[in-house]
Parts: sequence; C-alpha cells; structure tokens
Amino acid sequence: MGEFEKSISFDGRDIRLKVGKLAPQAGGSVLIESGDTAVLVTATRSTAREGIDFLPLTVDYEERLYAAGRIPGGMLRREGRPPERVTLTSRLIDRPLRPLFPLWLRDDLQIIALTLSMDELVPPDVLAVTGASIATLMAGIPFNGPMAAVRVGLVGDDFIINPTYAEIQAGDLDLVVAGSPEGVIMVEAGASQLPERDIIEAIDFGYEAVQDLIKAQQDLIKELGLQVVHEAPPEPDMTLENYIRDRANNDVRKILSQFELDKPSRDAALDVVKDTIKAAITELPEEDPIRLAAAKNSKAVDSTFKEITKKFMRRQIIEDNIRVDGRKLNEVRPVSCSVDILPKRVHGSGLFNRGLTQVLSTCTLGTPGDVQFLNDDLQADQQKRYIHHYNFPPFSVGETKPMRAPGRREIGHGALAERAMLPVMPSKEQFPYVIRVVSEILSSNGSTSMGSVCGSTLSLMDAGVPISKPVSGAAMGLIKEGNEVRVLTDIQGIEDFLGDMDFKVAGTDTGITALQMDMKISGLSMEVIAQAIHQAKEARLHILEKMLQTIDKPRDEMSPYAPRLLTIKIDSDMIGLVIGPGGKTIKGITEETGAKIDIEDDGTVTISAVDENKAKKARNIIQGMTRKLNEGDVYVGSVTRIIPIGAFVEFLPGKEGMIHISQLADYRVGKVEDEVGVGDEVIIKVREIDSKGRINLTRLGIHPDQAAAAREAATVNN
Repeated sequence: MGEFEKSISFDGRDIRLKVGKLAPQAGGSVLIESGDTAVLVTATRSTAREGIDFLPLTVDYEERLYAAGRIPGGMLRREGRPPERVTLTSRLIDRPLRPLFPLWLRDDLQIIALTLSMDELVPPDVLAVTGASIATLMAGIPFNGPMAAVRVGLVGDDFIINPTYAEIQAGDLDLVVAGSPEGVIMVEAGASQLPERDIIEAIDFGYEAVQDLIKAQQDLIKELGLQVVHEAPPEPDMTLENYIRDRANNDVRKILSQFELDKPSRDAALDVVKDTIKAAITELPEEDPIRLAAAKNSKAVDSTFKEITKKFMRRQIIEDNIRVDGRKLNEVRPVSCSVDILPKRVHGSGLFNRGLTQVLSTCTLGTPGDVQFLNDDLQADQQKRYIHHYNFPPFSVGETKPMRAPGRREIGHGALAERAMLPVMPSKEQFPYVIRVVSEILSSNGSTSMGSVCGSTLSLMDAGVPISKPVSGAAMGLIKEGNEVRVLTDIQGIEDFLGDMDFKVAGTDTGITALQMDMKISGLSMEVIAQAIHQAKEARLHILEKMLQTIDKPRDEMSPYAPRLLTIKIDSDMIGLVIGPGGKTIKGITEETGAKIDIEDDGTVTISAVDENKAKKARNIIQGMTRKLNEGDVYVGSVTRIIPIGAFVEFLPGKEGMIHISQLADYRVGKVEDEVGVGDEVIIKVREIDSKGRINLTRLGIHPDQAAAAREAATVNN
C-alpha cells in the first residue's frame, strides 16, 4: 500500500490520518495527529492458541518522554514501569474496542498505541482510541466497527469537543464518549456535581461528533479500496452442546428461580449440576462421539453451561421483570454502614456493605511533604493531594491465587473512586493535609468500585476531613434481547458477568461527580442511557440516606495520632535563612522539636507533628528567625558570649545582637562581667539596626509594662 493522507475537520479541530508510511509489517497501522500531538497505532493478529476459550486481546498504550523533548531520570535514563495514567489510557482504548470483535474470535490480537509527539494542547488518549479502530480495520481483522472517541468539555455554558488541557482544567466536565454506528459504547467522565440532564446532553453532544469520525473512517476505507472483513464463525459441535443442554436446562432454570438462595448457595447448586454432567460424560464409552467431543474441547462443558445460565437469567428478567435474588429491576440490595471500626492509629475508617459486597476504606492524613509528584509521564509536572488506592484480594471471591502488584483493573477502579471524590475535597488552603484513602475489597458480588466511593466518604468523614458533600455511587446493568431492554439497578456479580452493561454513576445529592459506562454489545441509544442515569440517581440517594444515618457530617476532632499542621507565611527571601547552608538550620529545628517542616517556593511553611506543642515550638523558632525587627521592640534574651566592649544576646531563635557596655546600665560600668554573665536572662530593647544589618541592643529606657509583656510572650513561645 502506498502512502495516503486524509484530514478531518470538525468543531474547529483538525485530525490528520497518515497510513502506509510507518510500521509496514504490522497488520494495520495509522499515524493520527492533531496539533503537534502524534500517535502511531498498530493492530496485529496471530493464529489462535490451543485451548483458548476467550478473546486474547492485548491493548498497550506507550509513551516515550522524547515526545515532549524530555530525557528520563534514573540510572538507566530510559522509560521504566508505566505510570498510572498510561495504564488508564490502555484501559480507555480497550473498553470500547473489545465489544466490537465477534464473540467467537479466538486469535491473538494486539493493539499498540505509541505517542511519538505531544504538545501542551492536545491530549493523545482519544486520538489513540480512534486510531485503534482505523488500525484494526486496515489489518483486516473481523470487526463490527468503525469506532471513534471524542472528549467533551464544559467551559461556562458551552460544550466543546476535544478541549485542550487548559480548557479541561478550567471547565466543570471531562467526558470521553466512544461510539459505533449502532450507538454509544463507552463513557468515562469526571464532573463538578453536574445535574443529570447536563451529563445526558453532553453525551449526546459528544456522540454527534463521534458519528463524524465514524463517517470519515468509512470514507477512508473506501478511498483505500479496502473491504471490511466479516468472517463466518466456526461451526459448533451441536452433538455435545445438545447433550449438555438436555441435562442442564431444567435444573438451571429451577436454581435461578429459587430467589431465597444467596450467591454461595446458588453457585454451589449450579456447580453440582455441571459436575454431574461432566461425570456422566466420563462414564460414556471411549468411542462415544460425545465423550470424544468433550475430550477434544476440554472447556466445552463450562462454556455451554455458562450460556445456559446466561439464557435463563436473562429470560427471567425480560419476561418476568424479576432477578435471580428476587429483587425488582430498580431495587437496591440491603445496605449497612459503620465507621470508626479500627483503632485511631488509623486516622479514619468506614465499612460499607451492600448485599454480599463489602468494602473497608481507611483514610490517612499526611503532611505536604507526602504529596505525590506526577513527573514520570508526558504531562507537565503535577501533584496529587488526594490519592485513592483499591485492592482486590482473592479471598474476596473465595479464591486462591498469588498476590501480585496492582493490575489494570485495580488501578482503574481506584482512579474512578478517586475521581468521584475530587470535586468535594477541601482546598489546600482550607485543609492543607495530603489525604490517602485505601479501599480493601473484603467481599465482592458486584460494583465494588462504587462500594469504594461509599466507603471513602465514610472514612473521610470519620477522619474529620471537611468534604463539602458526601458522595455515594451505584452500578447499573442492562439486559437487551432484540427490542426488549431492561435496566437493572445495583447489579450483582452474575448480572455483570452475564449482562450487557456496567454503568457506574457516583455523585452527591446535587449532581454527578463521576461515571463510567462499559458495554458488551455494539452500542446503546441515548434513550436507554438517559434512563440508566436517572435510575441511578434514585439508587444513589437511597444509599446516601443509609450512609448519613451512620455519620452525617465530618467529625470535629481528628484522630490523636493524625499529624497537627500549623501553617505560616514568610518572605520568600527568608527561605534560605530557614533552610540554612546544606539544610543545616532546618535539620537542627527538626531535631530540636521533633516536628516535620515543609517549605514551598512562595514562602508557605507547613509544620507538622503528632504532638501539637512540638509543632508550635518549631513555628515559634521559625517566626523568630524570620520576624521583621523594629527599633524599640522589647524581648527576653539570653547572653551567649561576652567581649570587653559588650555582651551578645540571642533574643529570638537565630537572632542575636550586641549590648554595648555603655548600654548595660544607667551608670558607668567598669567591666561587662560585673553586670551579666553567659547564660543570664536579660530584658533588652532593639536600639538600632545599622546599614549592615547588625542589631544593637540596650537595657536602658524599658518601661516595666514592656518588660512584663516580653516575659509573657517568652513564656507562651516556650
């Protein structure tokens, strides 16, 4: 294929597509550009591996720091472990792409998006999503596309498509919409408590732009003379499948209609049926076609049994409007909450239960020095004061497996819960702490990410963090059979696993703060999306009511083990004085007081210690060092050394002046030692500060009231 370029213009933005020049051995590749941001996206297919019963799709988003004209740090001077944002972008590409591959496809597929250049205006993530669709089409992979994505921002009262970084930061909405010709297929958003109608309007606005990009891809395929590939699925072995269905259908239907069964009991009953069928197959003669088919495909029984369970679970919802646990379609499982369940060594804790899903969230308050610096990706250096981490141990689903570093799912769920809470977090000026929440999933049966949002709210309020409003969340599901559509409130595990949608919505009683929608079908209409968003509000408010019955506002007092922060402001030209040569001065203050000291470039000094008195002592020292002196100020000081013509007195930490022998008394003094000795406490007044900054002191002309005030101030400061 020769080189080919195409430009797409919409909503004031230009997107340029270049194919046929880069990565010629990849199955399909495209260089997609906007502004000075350029992303190379490739799609490659290899043959299926033996025994695979799922789609082995791998999506990797990669960044190179040369794209922003930077050299990596560290000993190796090369990129290492991918930053969190890179992992989240990989998920952003994967989620709208995966549902568009045929369910029967078992070949290894890999999508790689590599950012080669990035400016300060155009984020590369939505370009990479659209590029993945183009590369897949060009690779000739069976695909129910095209698919495209745009970002929607809200600045003032206006929606804008693909806003710049500055516009995202200044706006009240950061929404990514991906869609196919059949409808919306993925939504990811953070919002400043926007009402539901604004979110629905924004999604609709974004999908209109998505359709322009889909049309451009269709035109590109025609211009290149390519054909969209539609391969026929392999013929299934109906002999084995019918054998399994004949023996499983009635039992599965009965089990799923026993609404009194909880999840463990229901799973155990289904396993008995499945194991009985497997045992019956092994007892057949070795030459029996059914036994031979089962031996040829060891996962046939499991996959067929899953389809049977899926069919009856969905039919029950479509035909009877009732779910496997007996709930109505819009009913939330029983909710219970508790706080302060861990010792106060943990600064705040909250336990959230919804059905069999249980989340323990803990809140830790740190000092400004604990801020997380985000300087390992292409974006300009950023800091995070609020951090949310999500852990999903195997015991939460009754399984055993090795514990490893957090995977993409854990990182994604943590980021979603973090995004949900950010709009209600206090400002740095109001609450200078760095805040970390960790959500431990102790039991999982659907929607643990929204359980983490609820648990986070509980733990933050228990820790005394002054959030502006409590946040709750719920996950919505979908069953779609032909023209019949049912939206499910608060989905459980089986409805997520065998359903068509996972739509998570978090927010306050005012509006939405975060949402994330993933589909297993190839698109959804705006009418159904609107229904899900409105139905989610009812669930959110119901859950929020239960939470507020446990704790209705942030505690007035923090844990006695949380650090106490004191903040003062000094002139920026005094920072060097406080730090001292090689950090000697600030280290000395820390050692003397036991407090931790953080100084920002604008002169903001934050002092922290678990013992508030230690923090106050360090504050007094720094205030003394940086205080502007005025002639006539009176202090209590201590004589540090004596010379023939006078005595040196330290009257503030780091501040020393000299009393000339003539200023020691209102009579003639023969020897300095006759009046004062080293270590003596004296009341002094600033007589003069000369042109070289030297401080001359006196003991003369001090009114008794001034002396008393100086002694009182010294007592308080000590």
